[in-house]
Amino acid sequence: MLDLNSLQLVQALAHSGSFTAAAERLGCTKTKISLQVKALEQQLGVALFRRTTRQVSLTTAGEQLVAQCLPLYEQLQRELQQLQHQDSVLSGKMVLTAPEDYARQILLPVLLEFSQLHPQLEIELRSSDQVRDLVREGIDLAIRGGWLRDSSLKAHKLAEFNQWLLATPQYLAQHPPICQPADLTAHPLIAFNQLRTPLHWHFRQAELMEEVHFTSRFTVSSTASIQALLLQHAGLGILTDYTAQPLIAAGQLIHILPDWQLPAGGIYAVYPPGPHRPLKVRRFVELLQQHLSYR
Repeated sequence: MLDLNSLQLVQALAHSGSFTAAAERLGCTKTKISLQVKALEQQLGVALFRRTTRQVSLTTAGEQLVAQCLPLYEQLQRELQQLQHQDSVLSGKMVLTAPEDYARQILLPVLLEFSQLHPQLEIELRSSDQVRDLVREGIDLAIRGGWLRDSSLKAHKLAEFNQWLLATPQYLAQHPPICQPADLTAHPLIAFNQLRTPLHWHFRQAELMEEVHFTSRFTVSSTASIQALLLQHAGLGILTDYTAQPLIAAGQLIHILPDWQLPAGGIYAVYPPGPHRPLKVRRFVELLQQHLSYR
């Protein structure tokens, strides 16, 4: 029987490139790593590393082991850890970030319920429309909306949302009518600078596609600012459907060109790099998914 713990040594040695660095990473001696890796090579009947006086590198067989076997070993570790801690009490601190409008409309009630279920857990919510650095800021989970750009992060799609073009009844009464996308060029758009092309939008109706280039007098960095300027009759603005619905129901805003669709976006749970997801994060995402399935 192979000693699966040797795979952890192989992983550290492959990433570190030297026995000294691997020993420091694992908190053990170089001799232990050398002997256990050598014993694994003897059991497998192949050399896993090329050894020189300066560095250690993987052989073809070693590369195959790292690519094919180590992911299975990491998955086994995660599953065993989950079984071990599935009934444990969640404690410590969970830091998460989310867009301001999503935090206010969707996330806060779920966080409140999660806090009541796990009273020993401290929760820190950093609501912001800015994209934060999860590793540098020590964030356990990010809820992001739109279209993900950073391919190094691990993400799980939770839901979708629609984008609606909006204005107040007062604004629409005092400006030229809007009957089709071509009419929009006569109206200023409150631009959201977190988008790549905040003034360039595509409207779709069945097989028809209309491209619109807006002008703008205001450019802002938060959806809360878009909403505030909209309600001050400053022009047209684009908000998510979950943000716009209560404002429309209250008669404060009107959905413009409802028969034309803007590109839909996704809501994602985004995790820092690495294979491990803390139990507190997994449990919260599970609860959030339950709430979203009822919407």
